[in-house]
Amino acid sequence: MSRSLFSPIPGRVPGQTARIKAWVSEAFGVADTATVLVTELRCSEPGCPPLETVIALLGASGPARQYKLHKAVAEVTEADVKALAAGGAPACDSGPRPGGGCSPP
Repeated sequence: MSRSLFSPIPGRVPGQTARIKAWVSEAFGVADTATVLVTELRCSEPGCPPLETVIALLGASGPARQYKLHKAVAEVTEADVKALAAGGAPACDSGPRPGGGCSPP
């Protein structure tokens, strides 16, 4: 069965990307001129959860920065973002995985 390009994607939480961007801007003190990108990618590495969220900060003071949370966009919490900003590991519901991030549930 084909799906229209304009159909809602199953499992998506409306507004979640905007919330994550707001949390990142606040937690990292991002300037208004900076760009915050939030992308959900499929992960095919062994032991990696099927989806991961990549957060990139562009145009902020210093070089571009990129962070990965080993969970879907819909599962990212404000606590995860605050942990990244503090330099710690993201909040994990299912325990840490080797190399950082969270283990798949």
